[in-house]
Amino acid sequence: MARPPDTGVPPVDGIRTGVGGWVYAPWRDNFYPKGLVQRRELEYASRHLSAIEINGTFYRAQKPDTYAKWRDETPPGFVFSAKAPMRITQSRALDRTGTQVADFIGGIAGLGDRLGPLVWQFDRGPRLDRDRFAAFLELLPREVAGRPLRHVLDVRDPDFVDADYVALARRHGMATVFTDSDEHPSFADVTAGFVYARLMRARTGLAAGYTGPELTRWAARARAWASGGEPDDLPRIAPPADTDGAPREVFVFFISAAKERNPAAAMALHARLARSAGG
Repeated sequence: MARPPDTGVPPVDGIRTGVGGWVYAPWRDNFYPKGLVQRRELEYASRHLSAIEINGTFYRAQKPDTYAKWRDETPPGFVFSAKAPMRITQSRALDRTGTQVADFIGGIAGLGDRLGPLVWQFDRGPRLDRDRFAAFLELLPREVAGRPLRHVLDVRDPDFVDADYVALARRHGMATVFTDSDEHPSFADVTAGFVYARLMRARTGLAAGYTGPELTRWAARARAWASGGEPDDLPRIAPPADTDGAPREVFVFFISAAKERNPAAAMALHARLARSAGG
């Protein structure tokens, strides 16, 4: 099979669409070309999506050589986001994880200009201590190897997610995940100069996971975020922050649910955005 061209899918007015991971057996029937070998799946996916969220780093960080390999397999302009290791986010002493944070970020810096937002996921379980959590945010560096870093907070304890949490994220300029899900806290407060959304309602019976009208609504919401505004039909916890209306980068990932449909959903949303670009 011929090697794909070294061109990727550019974001539309700062909006990127993608999926979680790139190794998933059902995608070999409805996304990857028949006969494509597994070692070339990232190469293919990164030329049909504008971003991919790396989930494997949540379970263990990779060697710098692995990150460099992933960088070299993807085209210029492509971006990875990545989940930080759970050994950090599940620590009972978050405020003492500075060395582990530095080790993880120092390694993943090997992605170079493909490195996008870092997602710090805090699952339900032991209650987060607010003082330790606030101290932990102070540990997160704002740049690595001369490149700015963007951090995303994904707190899944509904009792922790309140106006104080939103205010803390805003003080640090860190995004909070908008999760379109009944399983996790779902709120669309904008807390940073970029937006990070994880859409989790794809259905198996739909070729693109979502209906056309649903994708049209998500395109409109993404454009509202990208233009410096906010959608008026999503839940919030706190009043909107005062902003200067500057354009934002927006990441929209189709995650979980009917996972086999997520690449089609991401590509369909990108196509809607592209058709309306400049309109």
